[in-house]
Amino acid sequence: MQRIFLGNFTPGEPVIYLFPNINSSLFARQDSLLLFKELLKQQDIHLSEKFDPHQSVAALLEEKSDFIDQILSCCCQYFLGEYVSQLSLCAVGGYGRRELFPYSDIDILVLLNFEESTVINEGLGRFLTFLWDIGLKPGFSVRTIHECVEAAKLDQTIMTSLMEIRLINGSVILLEALKAEITPEKIWPADQFFAAKMQEQKRRYKKYHDTAYNLEPNIKEGPGGLRDLHVIAWVFKRHYDTSELRELVKFGFLPEELVKFGFLPKSEYADLLAALDLLWRIRYALHLLTRRCENRLFFDHQRALAQQFGFSEENQHYNEDVEQFMQFYFKTVQGLERQNEMLLQLFNERFIFGDSAENSTPLNEHFKVINGYLEAIDDEVFEREPTAFFEIFLLLQQNSSLTGVRATTIRLIRKSLHLIDEDFRQNKTANRLFIEIFRQPRGITQQLRRMNRYGILAAYLPCFANIVARMQYDLFHVYTVDEHTLFVI
Repeated sequence: MQRIFLGNFTPGEPVIYLFPNINSSLFARQDSLLLFKELLKQQDIHLSEKFDPHQSVAALLEEKSDFIDQILSCCCQYFLGEYVSQLSLCAVGGYGRRELFPYSDIDILVLLNFEESTVINEGLGRFLTFLWDIGLKPGFSVRTIHECVEAAKLDQTIMTSLMEIRLINGSVILLEALKAEITPEKIWPADQFFAAKMQEQKRRYKKYHDTAYNLEPNIKEGPGGLRDLHVIAWVFKRHYDTSELRELVKFGFLPEELVKFGFLPKSEYADLLAALDLLWRIRYALHLLTRRCENRLFFDHQRALAQQFGFSEENQHYNEDVEQFMQFYFKTVQGLERQNEMLLQLFNERFIFGDSAENSTPLNEHFKVINGYLEAIDDEVFEREPTAFFEIFLLLQQNSSLTGVRATTIRLIRKSLHLIDEDFRQNKTANRLFIEIFRQPRGITQQLRRMNRYGILAAYLPCFANIVARMQYDLFHVYTVDEHTLFVI
């Protein structure tokens, strides 16, 4: 039973109403519009009071989604009556995933199995008007199954939205009929969908200057942000027909490496979930702080967030609290950006090359090439020859046909960083290879940023480690110190 505290609609003390659920009988009240507004207001207050920056917000996101489900279902039932069984009221997008932040968009689709009649059209109009009047302001579309399919064929973003569709009220049969028409066998095969998402990500990265390390980063859309995680889930779901990120652990990159590697080893999966949890908590706090659907960590809000997340200490120097908070954030998105790179590259091999993904060509005694990516000859290559850490990036500069570093080798690099010790720093061959990277006519910035992302620069140059993901809290520095340095170079 849900306890709702209503305001003073009549003189006197506030009244407490008890509802086992939200239902159409509420419309019998003359003040039903005010009642629904107050229901939404009190639910928002309830959730904001439950929010703790140090605790997961997953339950809060689902609780808000479930509450909005009740509101929409109740209103739909009232305004459309007997016609509800002839349509499907569905949640799509983030709402479809049950990820509603305090001021998230509420995107809904009304699915019809016939062209709109006058009665249906009028009912939907009253339904939508009421939602706006009570302050929900949903993103609203009305389509038949045929219209959904045709729109999805032309726009992969619509296809993506339909992949996350969830029934709120109405016909299950109608929704299942739509799902049967948008399978990869009929539209957007997994390889085409993957290619479209890669192009979309390139355009998105370019919009943010291909860097996650802006002074005022976008938590959702920037490189290493929540959208990178969404892309991973979408392309995986399209290929394997699963909606859970944890399923990544089940599907091995290669059959014989199912247990050893997998698309996502359990340790990396734990890191991924921890990063997702942090970004969710920061985004939730930012919405509450700004009282709007704000996804950008603007300069003016960073200090308040730093204090909320426990980075404020009396003995800290001026701005140190903000800078430590933002460094924590930037290191998180650096890890997510690296995970996105590895997983999408593994997906590319499985989805595009299939059984031929293991066809390789030897390049030298340390590396081979698999589908355009550099791969270590074996797992001991860095232990036998630590200078191969630098050789790999020099090879990428000197061979324009190479696309990047294979995911299994990125993992091997991360696992082997302890080999970059003081003896390695004094190694003349290593020093020569490092300087040689700067002498190349192309790819200097790209490879230095890659070396930074993999952790090699921080391991090799202790002084550089101090500035990785470090920001300066002033309007004269647009990027983190490490990113700014690499841009200058």
